[in-house]
Amino acid sequence: MKAGVMMSEFIRIEENNVHLVLEITKAKDVLLLHFGAQAWDEKSIDGKQKPFFRLMELQVAGEDRDEYHGRTHRATYPGLRMQYDGYTDERNGMGRKLEIRLKDPATLLTAVQHFQFYDGIQTVRSWAVLKHEGEGPLGVEYVSSFALTGLDKEGVRDRGEKMKLHLPHTGWQSELQWRSYRLPELGLSHLTDRTSKRISCSNTGSWSAAEHIPMAVLENEEDGSTLFWQIEHNGSWHWEIIDQSDFLTLLVSGPTEHDNHWWIELQPGEEFEGVPVAVGSVQGGFQEAAGELTKYRRKIRRLNEDNRTLKVIFNDYMNCLWGSPTTEKLLPLIDAAAEAGCEYFCIDAGWYAPGEWWDGVGEWLPSEERFPGGIKIVLDYVRSKGMVPGLWLELEVMGINSPKLAETDDSWFFMRHGRRVKDRSRYQLDYRNPAVVAHANEVIRRLVEDYGVGYIKMDYNINAGIGTETDADSFGDGLLQHNRAYLSWLDSIFDCYPDLVIENCSSGGMRMDYAMLSRYSIQSTSDQENYVNYAAIAAASPSALTPEQSAVWSYPLREGDDEEVVFNMVNALLLRVHQSGHLAELSPRRRELVKEALDYYKQIRSDIPEALPFWPLGLPAAEDEWVSLGLRRDERLYLAVWRVRGRINYQEAQPATVSLPLPSLKGEDLAVRCAYPLDMPVEYRWQPGAGELEVTLPATQTARLFEIHVKSVR
Repeated sequence: MKAGVMMSEFIRIEENNVHLVLEITKAKDVLLLHFGAQAWDEKSIDGKQKPFFRLMELQVAGEDRDEYHGRTHRATYPGLRMQYDGYTDERNGMGRKLEIRLKDPATLLTAVQHFQFYDGIQTVRSWAVLKHEGEGPLGVEYVSSFALTGLDKEGVRDRGEKMKLHLPHTGWQSELQWRSYRLPELGLSHLTDRTSKRISCSNTGSWSAAEHIPMAVLENEEDGSTLFWQIEHNGSWHWEIIDQSDFLTLLVSGPTEHDNHWWIELQPGEEFEGVPVAVGSVQGGFQEAAGELTKYRRKIRRLNEDNRTLKVIFNDYMNCLWGSPTTEKLLPLIDAAAEAGCEYFCIDAGWYAPGEWWDGVGEWLPSEERFPGGIKIVLDYVRSKGMVPGLWLELEVMGINSPKLAETDDSWFFMRHGRRVKDRSRYQLDYRNPAVVAHANEVIRRLVEDYGVGYIKMDYNINAGIGTETDADSFGDGLLQHNRAYLSWLDSIFDCYPDLVIENCSSGGMRMDYAMLSRYSIQSTSDQENYVNYAAIAAASPSALTPEQSAVWSYPLREGDDEEVVFNMVNALLLRVHQSGHLAELSPRRRELVKEALDYYKQIRSDIPEALPFWPLGLPAAEDEWVSLGLRRDERLYLAVWRVRGRINYQEAQPATVSLPLPSLKGEDLAVRCAYPLDMPVEYRWQPGAGELEVTLPATQTARLFEIHVKSVR
C-alpha cells in the first residue's frame, strides 16, 4: 500500500495476457495510459496528450464542466480534481485484484476504482465505489465504471480506416442483429481533436436489452487487437465513444442523469457502488473476443447442475397451445414429449385463469376450469413419465384487474407523479418492499413444495420505464435500487432451492444481460414464431450468451414436412433445446426425426459447456442466404449450416453450395460426417489446402449438422 508520491510513478500490470499501465503524476492525477492485449508502447502518447487519459469521470451537481462536451461525459468535476490516495494489489479466489483510491480535496468525496482479474481469462471486471466523507449533501449525476482513452493509439493509419465497431442491435423477435461500422459511418469523422459528437448506446428501463445487448466489440484491424465490453446490469445503462486529445475515449457506466434519469444525493458517510462492467482485450478479431467472453461468463456464473447436464425442456407454448393449457390438451403432449426424450415439461402461460388472463395475473393459483381435478394431477403425470414438471410465472408484475390487488397498496408498485406505473395492463412490483418479497417467496414456495415444480419459466412482458419516485432521489435511482433488490431476491431463492431451474424470459430475449445470467442458468433467446427467421438469431446467440444458456425454440409444425422438422431441430442442437410443437399430431416419420435429433443431442451435450463458438461465415444477419455456427472443444467440432433463402426467390428447390472457411484447420486431416439427419440429401467435401468445407444443400429452408474430428494434430 502506498500513501502518496512526490514524483511521477507507474503501476504496470501484466496478468492473463492483459497489460494495464497507470501513471500517478506529481500533481497526484491518476492516468490509465494503457489497457490491452499488447504491451504498452510509450511512444504512442506524447506529454500533451497524457492529461486526457483520466482513470475516472465523475460529475457532481453544481460543479463545473471543462472543454467542449455537448452531451458527452468528458471533463467532469470533481473528476478532474480527484487525486491519488493510494492503492492495493492483492489476490483473491478469482485472481488478482487492484484497487485505486482517489479523493477530491474540495468536497472530500472519495472513490475506489476496482479492477478484478480472473485467472486464465483476458477479461477484467471494473467498477467504482464512491463515499462521501465531507459535509452536506452531494448530488452525483455520473460516474464511470470504466474509462479508457487511446483506443486507437496502436498503429499509424487513421482511426476511420483501421477501427471497426461491432454493435449488437436487438428487438422483439429480431434479437441479436450484429452490424459492423467504420466510425465515420456513425458520424464520428476525424476532423478535430475533440468534438461534441459521440457514438453511444443507452438503455433506459427495465428491459436491459430492448434495443441493444449491453455489450460491444471494437476492433483495430491494423494492429490485430480487439477490445470488448459488457455492462452487467438488469436495468438502465450507458456507454459512449468520444474523441479528445486526438484519440478515442471509451466511457462505460450504469445509468446517468443525462441519458437515463438517474441521480443520487449522497449524505455524509453514505456510499454508492457503480454498475460493474467487464472489459477485455485479445490479439485477434471478433471470434477471439467471443471466446474470451464465453470463458469469462462461465467463470462469473452461479455454479449449478443445469449448466452441466443441459436437460431437454418441452414447453407447450410456441406454435402449440399458445397460452391456453388444459388437462385434456396436455396429457397427449406429455406422452409425446416423453416419447421423444424430453426431460423437463413446462406448462406455459394460462394455467392460472379460466379464459382471458392478461390483465388479471398476480395470484398464481391454478384454474379449476382448466384443470378440473387440479393441476397437481397433471404435474404428477409429468413426473410419472420421467420428466420434471415446470410452470410459467410473471412474478414482477400484477395485472390491473388482479384479485390480488385487494391485498396491496401503492407501496407495492412503481409510482411516478403520484400514480402507479402501468404498462400493457400490468403494474410493476417494487422488490424493495418486504411485502412484495414475501408475496413472491410464497408463490415460489407453493410451486416448489406443494406442487413439486422443478422448473420455472420466469417471464416479464412489460417495460417499467425510467423508474419510480418512491423512496428515491430520482426515477432512475428508484429503478436501480429495485433492479438490485430483485437480484438479491433471486439469490435468496437459489439459496433456498439450489436445484430449482429458472429460465430468464422477458418477452423472449429482452433482458439478455449478465446481472441476470450470472444467476439464471438459462435464457430465452427469442419469441420468434417463424423457424426460418430463427436460424440467424440462434446462430448469433453465443455472441451474447454461453451456448449452454442459449435456449432456442424448436417447434415442428403440423403442416410442415421432413425438412421443416430438420431445420427446426438444427436451430437448437448446438445450444439449449426448448422443444415445442404439436408432437402428438406429427406423422410417425416426423416424430422420429425429432427423436433422432434429441438422441444425438444427448450424445454431444457434455461437450457444449466446454466448447467455444465460431462463425465460419461471420456473424449472421436476418437477410443472409446462408448461416453457420460452430462449436469447438479440443479436436472435436460441431458445425450447423442453414440454407435460409435463395438469391432470387425466397424459396428455391435447386441445390446450392457454400464454402465454409475453417482457417485454423487448414492442411489438417479431418473426419467429417453429417451427424443429423442421417438419411437425407446432402453433399460435403473437405478441402484441406484451402481450409474450407464445401456443403451442398438441396433447397432453401434446409439445414444440416456436421461433426468434425481432427485426425492429426500438428
